Formats: sequence, structure tokens, C-alpha cells
Amino acid sequence: MSYAFRFVFVTIICSLISSCGEIESDTPKPQSSEGRPVIALVMKSLANEFFVTMSNGARKHHAENRDQYDLIVNGIKNEIDLAQQVALIDQMIALKVEAIVIAPADSKAIVPALARAIKNEILVINIDNRLDDAVLRDYGLDIPFVGPDNYLGAYMVGSYLAEHLIPGQQVAILEGVPTAYNSQQRTAGFRRSVEDGGLTVVAQQSAQWDQTAAVTVTSGLLLQNTNLAAIIAANDNMALGALAAIRQAGKSGQLLIVGFDNISAVRKLVKAGAILATADQHADLLAVYGIEYALQGLSSGVALKDRATPVDLITSTNFE
Repeated sequence: MSYAFRFVFVTIICSLISSCGEIESDTPKPQSSEGRPVIALVMKSLANEFFVTMSNGARKHHAENRDQYDLIVNGIKNEIDLAQQVALIDQMIALKVEAIVIAPADSKAIVPALARAIKNEILVINIDNRLDDAVLRDYGLDIPFVGPDNYLGAYMVGSYLAEHLIPGQQVAILEGVPTAYNSQQRTAGFRRSVEDGGLTVVAQQSAQWDQTAAVTVTSGLLLQNTNLAAIIAANDNMALGALAAIRQAGKSGQLLIVGFDNISAVRKLVKAGAILATADQHADLLAVYGIEYALQGLSSGVALKDRATPVDLITSTNFE
């Protein structure tokens, strides 16, 4: 397919995606590439500030490097809409993009679609949520992961929480999507840290990464566990939901809350002391790391390995 023809094809398809509300309406559409590769960033929920920050970082990088590549940025309505993320991958295959940088909604269910992309000679870079190793082996795939150590980040947050509680006190964990690798790793890191700190995990329940779901789940946990000392949330959206539920229950200041992601709303609450801590995996740079790695792979033709990115503990004492 010529680049001129592909420009027309890309424009038509992107218009169709936009009409369905599944691609950011202000996403720059690829221009006549003149040999530049087209990279597609496929994210999870654009209702989550973390992924909005990620997309903004990617667009900023593209604006500064327009001579190197063209960019399509898209995402799904919510973080459990697997069918729509699969559809987006298939649309990117139809566009014949050179690379897909993906934050998968599920660590297993997305792999068959990515296998189709690779069969069509598209380079795939996995960011944010690691794909399942066993499923990748089943499909004979070796997809590089670019992202932070979620276990380490969660362990740091949980350990900081344990320092502010007394051994034996009770905590509850709000998981993300249970089949997502990053949710599993964060939960494991949280559990290990609070158990090392002598705390007792009395409940572990999924709120699907969602703020509204976290309000409902936390409200139930407060009724069932009257001695709870803290809520540990696997992302900041759920931490915000937990805070709302605690306030609705008239227990403001009686429970500690920690999260993960360092979104702006939570940064303000950490600074104010309403949320104890969170972890920063640098959302503004995470997609950029993936894009730059994709460009490296496309230019070199060399098989890429996993690449670790930073994750930092954020508290009121180290707030920037």
C-alpha cells in the first residue's frame, strides 16, 4: 500500500473510529508519511486520568518529533471493555501501521489479537500491564514489556502504610481487574508489605479499577469490618472512591488510604494528608518510553528485550 493511499485510508478509518467515540477526537491524524513509520498507541480507559496523562505525554513527544514518525492515539470506554480493545487492534492491523504500543486491558485475552498484528509484520510493544508469559508461549510470541515493577511499587506503598499503623491492625485491599498482571502484582506487593509489617488483611475485593465501583465496595467493607484501619487501593481512581465512601460513612480521618498512579487529584490529597501515599509510575513518560523503543526496534530490526522504567513512592514528605 503506497503512503499516499494509506494516508487516505487512515483518515477514513480514523473518522469512523471517532464517530463511534472510541478514539480521542483531538488525536493528530497521520499525514503523508514520506517514509515515516506510523505508530498506534492503544490504551485502556480514557475516563481514567492516568491514561489521559499518558496520551498527552505521547502527543507532546510526537509534536516534538514529527519528522520521525506519525502517531494514532486511541483507547476504550472503560478498563474492562476487552472486545473494543480487540476491535481497535484489528483496526490498526487494517491500517497497516508499523508498530502498536499497547496498554492491554487484560493480560491474556488480548494476546490472540496481538498475534494477528505480529503475523501482519507489525511490531508490538507492551506497556503498563504485562502480558501473561504462559499465553505468550502458547502463541509462540516474545513481546517486549516496557514498564515499572508493579510489585516493587506496591511494596513501597504498603510498607509506608505499615509504618503508620500498629502491628495487628486490620486492612482491606481493593484490587483492579483480577486477570490483569499489574493488578496481580500490586496485590501481591501490598500483601507482602503489610504482612511483613505485622498487619492483618481481612478483605480483598475487586473494584475493577473504577472509582464508582470502589465507593460501593468500600461501603460494604466498612459495614462488614468495623475495625478496619486502612484501605489499600491498587490504583488512585479506587483510592478516590474509597475516600468518598469513608466520608459518606462519617469516618473521615479514621482510616488511612493509599493508592497507586499519582494522578493529579490524588497528589493534592496526599499533600493535604487525606490520602497517605501513592506510587508514581510516570504516566506522562510511560507511552513515550514505549514509542521510543518501537522506533529503536523499527530502525534496528533487532529483537527487543524487556525494559524497566521508574516507579517512586509519593508521600507528603517527598511531594514535589
